[in-house]
Order: sequence, then C-alpha cells, then structure tokens
Amino acid sequence: MPPTLASLVHHSALKLTVRAGEDRLDVPVRWAHVSELADPVPYMEGGELLLITALKLDAEDPEAMRRYVRRLVGAGVVGLGFAVGVNYEEIPAALVEAAEREGLPLLEVPRRTPFLAISKAVSAAIAADQYRAVTAGFAAQRELTRQALTDGPEGLLGALAAQVDGWAALYDASGSVVATAPEWAVRRAARLTADVQRLRERPAPASSVVGGPGNEDRVELHSLGTGRRPRAALAVGTAAALGTAERYAVHSAIALLTLTTERSRSLHAAELRIGAAVLRMLLAGEPDHARTVAGDLYGGLLDAPFRMIVAESAPGGAPRAHASPPPATPADGGGDPLGALAETVESAAARAGEAVLVVPEGERLVVLAADGGAAVTACTEYAVALEAGRTAGTPESPAGGEDGELVLGLSAPSGPSGASAAYRQAEQALSVARRRGRVCVEHEQLAAGSVLPLLADDAVRAFADGLLRALREHDATGRGDLVASLRAWLSRHGQWDAAAADLGVHRHTLRYRMRRVEEILGRSLDDPDVRMELWLALKATSPERD
Repeated sequence: MPPTLASLVHHSALKLTVRAGEDRLDVPVRWAHVSELADPVPYMEGGELLLITALKLDAEDPEAMRRYVRRLVGAGVVGLGFAVGVNYEEIPAALVEAAEREGLPLLEVPRRTPFLAISKAVSAAIAADQYRAVTAGFAAQRELTRQALTDGPEGLLGALAAQVDGWAALYDASGSVVATAPEWAVRRAARLTADVQRLRERPAPASSVVGGPGNEDRVELHSLGTGRRPRAALAVGTAAALGTAERYAVHSAIALLTLTTERSRSLHAAELRIGAAVLRMLLAGEPDHARTVAGDLYGGLLDAPFRMIVAESAPGGAPRAHASPPPATPADGGGDPLGALAETVESAAARAGEAVLVVPEGERLVVLAADGGAAVTACTEYAVALEAGRTAGTPESPAGGEDGELVLGLSAPSGPSGASAAYRQAEQALSVARRRGRVCVEHEQLAAGSVLPLLADDAVRAFADGLLRALREHDATGRGDLVASLRAWLSRHGQWDAAAADLGVHRHTLRYRMRRVEEILGRSLDDPDVRMELWLALKATSPERD
C-alpha cells in the first residue's frame, strides 16, 4: 500500500499529532511538499501533504484561514502539516477551526522533527510500495508463465483472474469467446463481442476501457498480435482500476498470450507452403504423397470426406481454370474479403478442433475442409450473411465493398482420390455464382436444378439471337410464323399432328413451315444436334425463360 496520513502519524520517529480531520487519515499520500506561499495551489497536483510554518500567513485570522484551507481542499491536498515552535508556539485556533470545518486533516509537527524527515518517510514508503508492486509483478509473471506452459491459455486466464481479483476472457480473431476464468464470467464476456470487434478495427496494439462507475465491473480490452490486424483479444474485468502489481500481471498476460496465439511470420509462411504443396499433390492424383507431406498438420483431414471451396474477390472476369493452384503467398487478412473469410473459417475450425487447409493464391482462396464440419458451416453462413447484406444494400456486410466482391463455389463431398474433380466442381460452381450475381453456389445445387438458368449468359444470348435472326426477320415480313411453329414442333418431339393441333393449323401447313426453316437456316432438322441447339436458343431468348 502507498503511505497514508495514518501511517505517518504512527511513525515513531516523526512524533506527529492529529489536531483536525482524525476520521480522514486513511487517505493515500502521493508526496510531501513544503511551501510558505500564501497561495500554493498553482503548484499542487493533488494528493500532497503540505508542510508549512505559516511564515507568510496570518494564521490567526479566521476568514483568511477559511479561504486558505478551502483553496487547499479544492486543489486536492490531502493533509496539512503545521510546524510549531517556529513562527507560532502552537497551531492557531483559526486554522484548527477552518481545517475542522473543511474536513482537512491537520497534523502538528514538533520543532525537533524537520520537514526533511517527513519528506524522507513519505519517499521511503512510496519506494517500498513500488518495490512490493514490482516484486509482486515478477511473482505474478512467473506464475502466469508456469500456468501458460502447463495448462495453456486456460490456465493463464485462471492465474490472471486470481491476480487481479476479477475475471479474464480470451477472444479469437472473429470476436468469439474462446475461454474465460472463472467460468461464471462467460455471459459477461459474451456481451463484449461488439466492443472486441471495434477494437480489431484499430491498428495493433490497441486497448480500451468499457464499464466503470454504475456498471457491474470495469473491463479493459487489449488486442493481441504483432501484425496490422489483431489475431485475438484479452478482456480483464475488475471492480476498480488496476494497481501497479495488477498492471504488471496484465502486461505479462498480454505478452504470453501473444506468444501463444500469434504464430511467427516465417512459421505461418512455412505452413502456407506446406498447405499449397499438399493441395498440389492432391490435385495431381497423389493422395499418399499428400498424406506423407501433411503429417499431423492436415493428416486427419485427408482421411474423411471433405469439400473444396474456391473463393474469389475480383468481380467479373472469366474463371481461371488450371490443374493446380500456383504457390501460395502469405495473406495478411487486413481488411480484404479473402483475408476475412480465411479468418472466419480458421477460427471456426479451431473452436471445433477441426483440421482445415487454407491456401491463398492471389485473388483466390482455396479451402479444403471436412464435409459437414464447423469450417464449411461457417463459410456458408458467412456467405448467407453477405448475400443478405447485398440484398438489403448494406455496405458494412461481412466482406466486399471497396475491397472487392466475394464469390464462392463449393464442391460436392469428395475424398483424396477425387480432389481434382472436386476442385473442378468448385470452379464450375464459382463461375455459375459469378454469372448469376450470387455470393455462393454449391455444385450439388447445379445437378439438382435445371440447366435453363445457366443460359443467362451474354455469349449464349448472342449465339441464340444469331441462330434465330433469319427466322425472326422472315416472320417480321408477315410471310409466316416460323419461330412459333418451330417451338411447337420441337416441344412435341417432332409429332406432326400434336404440334399442328397446338398451332391450330393443318399438319401439311406445319410440314411446309419446317421445310422453310431448314431452307432459311441451311440445316437439317433430322440432326439431333441441330434440334438441341435450336431448342436451347428458343429457351435462351424466350421471355418466359426462368
């Protein structure tokens, strides 16, 4: 504890006597200051014990003393030491009365006690308190380190909560609660998710204080990580502001948690290279070699059905098909949609204890995750939230905006031997999602649906318009209804009577029209490929097309 007026009064060598304010002696003393000025307030910072001999004061004037004491109290002076036997043989009654009225502790300093002795006592007590705080801080650091080494972040949080006599919580990169200590703090920690997310938008290292007077506790939030974007956050809740020893403990916890949650850039780059190598081997049809290279890092992921996810941040453009992705480069994730998606997927997998392979490749991100696992679920939920944000016109949706649009394609469940096919499926789904203006498309949705929505492409429309242009120009002259007749005949699979009935004409009339179609197009309707192309052209240009 810092020195108090009570500790100075009980100091056997000082022989101080309390003359006023005996009920306020437990206040801490920040320093002992000597001043004979009639108004020393401009030189006060608050928390001082002011020592005087009343050399320039009319200490017997009640009104002057009331003004003097009132100024001292307003400046935060915690006590007044009056030396007797110098200018006054005893403390004047006017000063005693003013001190009693304002509640300012007044200490009588005997002549044989120099002010320097009081200053030394205060200084020695402050130094001893600081030494105790530093010693306690080092002890806390050792205990936190031991807990971090033996029990991981959970043990460290428990030791930190005990050190600050409060609670502590660890958050992942997405702002979700990873661990708390004690366990009852889970609900309090969960309420701070929005504050943690705001903290992540600030350059690291960053901190903020929430709560305080009128709330159940005071909470400090600290970002964890050495990069531009924090990878985690620490919350520390206490009933009051932290003392020196507690501050040492918090700073030690920040350093230790940073070491345990922040992978070095070189290690992260090495993991990315391993992940890219594993993916290349899978796409090259070498699952056994991929398992050998992956080892324990991704090995479990390759023994169960997985999905391939291909995400792209650049809007528009043709899909880039290639047998295997180029070598990966580290992605910082500092605000770009692919980095945010990678953080979301990796955080979900970490919370669920799943293995996940994430490979950045320029404007793309390739993810290999367990089918039905937390990583795939987080990815699809992320896409749903982004789709909803776009539909509502909300600029602050999870990704996109100024950093580019995010488009995802998901393959069907596959195994190591089918990785190449799964990659092609994901690329095909990505291409469809881009053409349809969707955020995410699963390959299984394409197989379960109709091929007609796939015709919503400018190249297909141009082909269809060119193929049917001569027939439409013929119909525009009023010389027949060849397009409608062709549609009816194709829809009836070449059955003359049924198609003629649909058109309300004789079958010979329909036969004549189909011969005219062949003459104008220069193609034979007996060719199934020609019939297929004409039917798709009609569907692609039909107003009723889905």
